[in-house]
Formats: sequence, C-alpha cells, structure tokens
Amino acid sequence: MPRESQKHEQGWSLTELLIVLAIMGILSVLARPSYQTLTARVQARSATAEIASELRLARQLAMARRERLRVIFDREGRTITLRRADTEGILHVYQYADKGVVVEEPTAGPELLFHPSGRSATPTTIRVRDSQGRETTFTVSITGRVSVS
Repeated sequence: MPRESQKHEQGWSLTELLIVLAIMGILSVLARPSYQTLTARVQARSATAEIASELRLARQLAMARRERLRVIFDREGRTITLRRADTEGILHVYQYADKGVVVEEPTAGPELLFHPSGRSATPTTIRVRDSQGRETTFTVSITGRVSVS
C-alpha cells in the first residue's frame, strides 16, 4: 500500500522565535545606556553650536545694521535674547531649556554688548555644561570674535 506523501512545512518553531525575541530584548536592555549617553552628547554638541551661532549672529547683525546690540542671558528662563541696545525691539530669542545644557552666567555679567564695528564692549567667557558633566567654554574677545574650546 502506498503511503501518502507527508507535507513538510518549513519555518521556525515557536521556541526558536521566543529565543530570538529574548536575545533581542537582552541586547536592547544592554544597549540603552550607551544610546542615552550618545543622544545626550549629540544634543549638547548641537546646543553649543547653536549658542555660538547666536553670539556670531549678534556680532554680524550689529555690523550690518550699524547699531549696538545686546545679548541677554536669562538663566532662569533659559533663554538668550538679542535686543537693540539704544531702542526698543527684540530681534531674536533662543531657548535652550529643552537642550539638556546649563549655561553659566558670563564672566562679564548677564549682558553682552556688540558695537557697530563688531567689537564687544567687554571680553567674556561663557561656560556650558551638558547633562553628562562635560563643559564647553565660549570666549568672546574684545574684538568680538567668538571661539569655542
């Protein structure tokens, strides 16, 4: 008597799928701290680049508009505001509250003044700390140049 041919289905068993899922879960748990550290580092780098850009923007606008501009650091509101020095008017507000960084008060005080020549009224140093404790320092020279170290 001929036997009917048995159908063989190919694929994975439930046990094999559960083992793969368990391995993936373990790997994701192990990778999470590294991913969070990497995300915090990238976000802090982005914020420091944006703060340097804000300071350079203030200098460039002072020269282009031929007027004095103030950069005001509000630590409580976690903002950097660019204003006209001699008349009313806010030109730009940068908010860094959600960036994961802490901006310390500049060494010359909470306000920085740029003249129409691009020069700064006083040289200052600004420190920015990220959530991992790494620190970046901005220096605004008397000539108005912004450098990051």
